[in-house]
Amino acid sequence: MKAIAFIDYENIWTGLFEQGYELTPEILMESIQLYAKQNDYVLSAIYLYANFDREEFWRAQTSFEKIHVYTRHVYGKNNFASTGLRRNAADVELILEAQEILLTRTATFDMFLLLTGDGDFLPLLRKVRAWGKDVKVIGVKGSMHHELQAFSDSGDFFGEFLPQERPQEYEPEKDLEQAIYIIAQLQLSMTYIASTKARLALSDHLGVTISQVKELIRYALREGILLEQEYADSSLKIGKTKVYLLNLDHSMVQAVLGSAIEEIRKRYEKLRTH
Repeated sequence: MKAIAFIDYENIWTGLFEQGYELTPEILMESIQLYAKQNDYVLSAIYLYANFDREEFWRAQTSFEKIHVYTRHVYGKNNFASTGLRRNAADVELILEAQEILLTRTATFDMFLLLTGDGDFLPLLRKVRAWGKDVKVIGVKGSMHHELQAFSDSGDFFGEFLPQERPQEYEPEKDLEQAIYIIAQLQLSMTYIASTKARLALSDHLGVTISQVKELIRYALREGILLEQEYADSSLKIGKTKVYLLNLDHSMVQAVLGSAIEEIRKRYEKLRTH
């Protein structure tokens, strides 16, 4: 049976994260491929929707593209720097593309797989079924809307792919002062520090994983210790990049940097006038 899959990645990722797990592209694709094999589905295409500007999804889009997943970057409100952007952007894009494929390429699939727990997709599922297609929903156990249960037979779908024991919880606050110092030293030696370089430097100097660095950055952003913004750079093909700035008005930043804070403040003024 020919199948096509649509993945509401942020919904799945968040559902697992709230249970103490961080979903990787590799685990997700392994689980989907095994599910398809067990049910004799031939996956003709996989479409995945997410706001890839999120710290949690750094490099995830590249990982998915390398394994032939069609990714759709949709910005939304889930961004610490821009909280007033579009609501449910991924939902809208997924529904529109699914309906377009249903209407124009209906012969390309028999089974419609939807990975989400979001009840807002219920009208779409009814529409797909009305066109004579089979429908299955795969969600995170305990995080699926009750109205989607009728479309799901997967049980604890991700359970067998996740570690039986939860990884030891990382405590980002313990690395916070050292992280402030590391970022400050980088900013004293460079015109600006791109977010990717900052993450790699933090991972290297702190001896923590990239996933833990992401958690550290999320924590620093929430606490107002770190700020993020776009920086225009004509030497880049895309013309701009995301940078991290220390909040020089924060008491912890002031305590860590001491007299060096004035030099960094001067550098920030140059960035603003660039």
